[in-house]
Amino acid sequence: MTTNLGPPALSVTAVRKAYGDHVVLSGIDLDIPAGSVFALLGPNGAGKTTMVQILSTLIRADAGDIRVASHDVVRDPDAVRAAIGVTGQFSAVDGFLTGEENLLLMADLHHLTRRERRQCATDLLARFDLVDAARKPAATYSGGMRRRLDLAMTLVGRPRVIFLDEPTTGLDPRSRRTMWEIIRRLVTDEGVTIFLTTQYLDEADQLADRIAVLHQGKIVAQGTAQELKRQVGGGHTTLRFANARDLDYAAQTLDVVSRNDEALTLQVASQGDVRSLRALLDWLDRASLTVDELHVHTPDLDDVFFALTGNPVAEQESVR
Repeated sequence: MTTNLGPPALSVTAVRKAYGDHVVLSGIDLDIPAGSVFALLGPNGAGKTTMVQILSTLIRADAGDIRVASHDVVRDPDAVRAAIGVTGQFSAVDGFLTGEENLLLMADLHHLTRRERRQCATDLLARFDLVDAARKPAATYSGGMRRRLDLAMTLVGRPRVIFLDEPTTGLDPRSRRTMWEIIRRLVTDEGVTIFLTTQYLDEADQLADRIAVLHQGKIVAQGTAQELKRQVGGGHTTLRFANARDLDYAAQTLDVVSRNDEALTLQVASQGDVRSLRALLDWLDRASLTVDELHVHTPDLDDVFFALTGNPVAEQESVR
């Protein structure tokens, strides 16, 4: 990923939003460099979609300062709208129109000339591998094709900042990876800034330069994926012993996280690095203990998420 050392693409300070007595966002601070991918994670109802709606001028925050592409969202919302694109949780594609017609309609909304309209549609159909389906109704497209067309329509206005609100929900693994490649190219080739919300932790791990975890209306952690993983710890090595005697001896000496006598396994606290693994293997060798299987678990974003929120990201967040 590339980053820009100029002004941040998005700057958020002390943002608050409440519906009656229910506080959705409480003092949110974000600073997102241009030409990067930022991922916002959080359990269902944490306020991720509300944050996107505020940043994209669909609703107003109750308090706080927000600048998108150097424009204030309250004082200059039209300039913000001209600089952004939004791909929501649900496709904005018109199923009765063909893929080409959807793009031409979007070009009309952006007041492109007739020549510009045609060239833009042609370029985007080729870029998103939709040429063969260009004149077929979008209702006949697969889920992955509809999402590609949806993102292509977002690009008609050449946005500098794109909000992707759970862009791969419901897609098969192949279509998800295709979308990931498209997102990466937008950043590396064009310097676009991506603000991503997702329910897939591996997606954030794959794509994001920086990640923030939103819980109960507050940012509870922020940093690179590796920084967040180091913060929560939780690495361990699972050992399956050949017999109960060896299991008992190891359990008395090692830093045991959990024990399963039926399976003859121990989970031993470990950083998962080469040095700690070598030390463990040397100890097992000196003690003459027989281990049939060994599995190393290093902290991942699942560990980060559960440690910080205590809730799984199993369901799609409700739209406010």
